[in-house]
Amino acid sequence: MSLCGGSGHSAAPGPRPRPRAAQMSRRPELVCGAAIVLGCALLVTLKVTCSRAKDVTMAAKVPVNFFSSRSPVLDLFRGQLDYADYIRQDSEVVLYFFYAPWCGQSIAAREEIEQVASRLADQVLFVAVNCWWNQGKCRKQKHFFYFPVIYLYHRSFGPIEYKGPMSAVYIEKFVRRVMTPLLYISSRSKLLDFLSNYEPGVLGYFEFNASPQPPGYLIFFTSALHSLKKDYLGTIHFGVITDKQIAKEISLTRSGSVYLHRHVNTSLIYPNEVMNYTAENICKWALENRETFIRWLRPHGGKSLLLNNELKKGPALFLFIPFNPLAESHPLLDEITKVALEYNNCNKSQAAEPVLQHLRDANSPDFESIVPHARTQVADTYSITKYPCCNTVVLPQWHSISRTHNVCELCINQTVGVKPSKVNVPQCNFLEIEAALDSFYLKEHTFFQFVSNTIECSNFLSFYSPFSYYTACCRTVNRGLINLISSEKTIFQTPKVAFSSNGKKGKDDTHHSIPHIEDRNCFTSDLCVNGTHITGLSCRTNKTLNFYLLDSNLFWMYAERLGASRSTHVKEFAAIVDLKEEAHYILDQNQTLIKSTLENFIQNFSILYSPLKRHLVGDSSVHFPALHVITEVTTNTFRDVVVLSEKDVLLLYYAQWCGFCASLNHIFIQLARLLPPNNFTVARIDVTRNDLPWEFMTDRLPTILFFPYNRKDKSVKFPEDFSVTLPNLLKFILHYSSLPSAAPDSEPCTKECPQKERVLQQEHLSHLSEIQKLRSEVSALHQAQDQLEAQLSEARREEHKLQQQKHTLEKQHSILQLHSEQLQALYEQKNRELEEMAEKLQELADASENLLTENALLKVLLAAMEGKLENRDETKKSIQSEETLSTHNTGPVLTAIDRIHERERLDVSNIDTTVTEHKENRTE
Repeated sequence: MSLCGGSGHSAAPGPRPRPRAAQMSRRPELVCGAAIVLGCALLVTLKVTCSRAKDVTMAAKVPVNFFSSRSPVLDLFRGQLDYADYIRQDSEVVLYFFYAPWCGQSIAAREEIEQVASRLADQVLFVAVNCWWNQGKCRKQKHFFYFPVIYLYHRSFGPIEYKGPMSAVYIEKFVRRVMTPLLYISSRSKLLDFLSNYEPGVLGYFEFNASPQPPGYLIFFTSALHSLKKDYLGTIHFGVITDKQIAKEISLTRSGSVYLHRHVNTSLIYPNEVMNYTAENICKWALENRETFIRWLRPHGGKSLLLNNELKKGPALFLFIPFNPLAESHPLLDEITKVALEYNNCNKSQAAEPVLQHLRDANSPDFESIVPHARTQVADTYSITKYPCCNTVVLPQWHSISRTHNVCELCINQTVGVKPSKVNVPQCNFLEIEAALDSFYLKEHTFFQFVSNTIECSNFLSFYSPFSYYTACCRTVNRGLINLISSEKTIFQTPKVAFSSNGKKGKDDTHHSIPHIEDRNCFTSDLCVNGTHITGLSCRTNKTLNFYLLDSNLFWMYAERLGASRSTHVKEFAAIVDLKEEAHYILDQNQTLIKSTLENFIQNFSILYSPLKRHLVGDSSVHFPALHVITEVTTNTFRDVVVLSEKDVLLLYYAQWCGFCASLNHIFIQLARLLPPNNFTVARIDVTRNDLPWEFMTDRLPTILFFPYNRKDKSVKFPEDFSVTLPNLLKFILHYSSLPSAAPDSEPCTKECPQKERVLQQEHLSHLSEIQKLRSEVSALHQAQDQLEAQLSEARREEHKLQQQKHTLEKQHSILQLHSEQLQALYEQKNRELEEMAEKLQELADASENLLTENALLKVLLAAMEGKLENRDETKKSIQSEETLSTHNTGPVLTAIDRIHERERLDVSNIDTTVTEHKENRTE
């Protein structure tokens, strides 16, 4: 091909690029190097990515209102605890309800809080705070372990946490107690009501006449709030007295005095000289010295040791009664309170009943009609000297004093000036008379005061109280008269003579006759009419009961577990649980729960040989069809299925939580299918749901007992050191069922004896043949079992090997799969790189072709330039020759020469420009 019309050879085309596969095959080291580089890059990328990875959690949703907008409860659903503290400063009583929106108990308590708020919103500020949202201040400042939580504040005092039932009536009762922690006692009737309450009471006397706020009143007020903070049940009532005359009834004469009322033991006055007069000390003193004969139990519903800890203290009487804390009167609770007080009233001379009786007498119309100063006279004359507690005792013949005196009169006196209360008047008590007699017999040698030649008296302290002493005055009377009195079994009593500590005597009225110490049927004259046999029973028995109350509206499930009927309409139930004896007794629900039935129930439990029968709790809801091969036994069916059955019974003791028991089910099913159902019964009993008599109970699970026919009293326990297998159970049953029953009585042999013996021998032979058959079957089963066990062990070994191989193959497969994935990724990456390289090589080939074309053009240009240069040289030579020939024409020649040089410069510049352009094109 010629260029610019010139002839010449065309340039040969450049070499074409080889295919990618051919190039890669020619150089395999590139593939290995690239794979190594890519693997290192992948590892570095994974390391950097994993090191910078963070847990990604979804942001919490924005909380919404927990209470409705029309609710009287202020709902701070964003946890604004700072705002709650700010608005609390303007309210006297504030209730905080800390909740979590997802908590089921918080949702259930929401309606109860709204009910309380609807009734007390005008007096109490109710604030609900969402303490779960992570951005709220409540979540950041409070760390609660449970929800909901209720706090109460009384002005600056608090928080007082409420831990009672989440019921509206209970919450409202507690809020009202916080609102008015002190009860104002303005009259004798209110004082009587306060002291008659079964809960311990603390009274403070303050004179408000001298100042609007007497000294110590705020401290006493704060101590009442402290008691609610420490004892959320509110078992201590606090009251305040402002009337001086009412305060004198409980021996309070100085303003600021605090009185703790106790029903059985002596009431106390706060010792200001020993303890500092602070709110914490008053609360601590009241809690340590209170009497709690009846205690409310309020389980919270979760796992707790509350009942277990109380039952460890001794036998417990659980009383389930419907209770409304907001009700003004509780007749059933009052009757139970009377029973508890009588039961624990061991020392009636120190009891509070005379105090209450004196106040009742003082509040009568006749008494109120008397002038005020007469009340003081009555209180002063109501002393022990007017009503002594004496008893005439006939001395036995062995007593040393009987040598000189045969009749003595024992009187119980109280040391003057140490009575805790003027109205706490002692009464005659059989226990004190008996204690006086014991002390009199022990201290018979201490007589030293001789009042006369015929009467001898002596005083000695009581063993039980340092504030009491006994006076014994002995004299001699006609022994014939004593014998006559003894034979007729009449009460002989000498004229009453009371002796004081100085030995003086005075006459006494004989209207109130005191029985002899030997007459134990009646303690005092008043007690014979009004008293009961339960008085002081807690001190006369080794099975002292603790009284517990439970609200049947909330905790009836516990009553049902103890044996209460589920279909009853009246939720009243009483049960005695003795944890030490592992027994409990229930009061017949057909009887009404009143004072008399409760007293009889307690007395029957307290006597030595109790007629009460241990209640057996059974699961009556379990019903199994008769087609089951294993009979399910309950408390009600145990006697019929096991004891009275005319079959051999094999009984399995199990529990639902016992895993070993469940593993024996298939063995007992096989055993029940092998044994003939007409002669054998295979049964089981769940001992956690069904109680049995003690002789049939067990302390280990699983336990297997065998009850042979006609010998149910000689039940046999399956050995614990034997494995529970089908052959072992069959051997155990055959061994103990083949024993002949022992004849109850031996009879003389007659003519029929040989016949009977032959019949018995034939029966024995038949039994033996059957036993031999069973033994052969057992041996065959045993051999088959051994073979099966060997096959099973071999199969287990093979299975174990296969499992190991499977795990190995799975691991190798996972590794190969990972390698294949890596190689596939590497192959794709290299393929992409080769395609890019091929494209670049194609571009280079195209550029080389262009350069070859341009080179050919340059060669042509260079040839043309060389021709021009040759022509120029020839021209120069011709010009030089002309110059030599004609020198006269110099000007034009120079001009022509200049034009020739100028043309040469232009040609050279054009050639340089063309070469430069070609070079630039080549560079590109």
